[in-house]
Amino acid sequence: MDLLTPELDAYLVAHSDPADDLLRDLAAETAAAFPDAARMQISHDEGEFLTMLVRLVGARSAVEVGVFTGYSSICLARGLADGGTLLACDVSEEWTDIARKYWDRAGLADRIELRVAPALETLRALPTDPVIDFAFIDADKVGYAGYYGELVPRLRPGGLIVLDNVLQGGRVVDPAEQGDAVRAIREVNDLVVADERVDAVMLPVRDGVTLARKR
Repeated sequence: MDLLTPELDAYLVAHSDPADDLLRDLAAETAAAFPDAARMQISHDEGEFLTMLVRLVGARSAVEVGVFTGYSSICLARGLADGGTLLACDVSEEWTDIARKYWDRAGLADRIELRVAPALETLRALPTDPVIDFAFIDADKVGYAGYYGELVPRLRPGGLIVLDNVLQGGRVVDPAEQGDAVRAIREVNDLVVADERVDAVMLPVRDGVTLARKR
């Protein structure tokens, strides 16, 4: 989703820390291997935003729902405090084979635990103790409400959940749009803003991100 003019977009990117060779190589390999799905990869400025948020939270325990080829995983893991770990959930061996390769190259493989299984099953199997510091949801949109519902009780006070693609290319405000993904995102957007367990703000970062901080 383009909320900025091309000139402002280029200015924004130019004034964020640039991608390193590893991330550029990952983006290029993803585009070559999965041209029809490459748009699912987050932009680099959003990746830098995630790294910054993880660092600001001081996260040691993080969860990612939706790995794809691992770009966001690298950004999240790079922000973790010493000794921190990231539980990465996805259903595709094909996509995550590329992720594993780049996690190794980044020197982050020991910080990332991959679970290839339906994410809802993985989350429900976690202990119910509120020990998670940070969570990032960027997977199938129909599943967002379920993922959010499992993560909030496991988030420690002051912990943060970030939900991606909450604007759905602007379709969330178009009543004519009644596809499953758009309807699911409307549902979770309404759910989060009404949830008294969190403080929430929606930001126009790329296709929209919501930050929900556990009270």
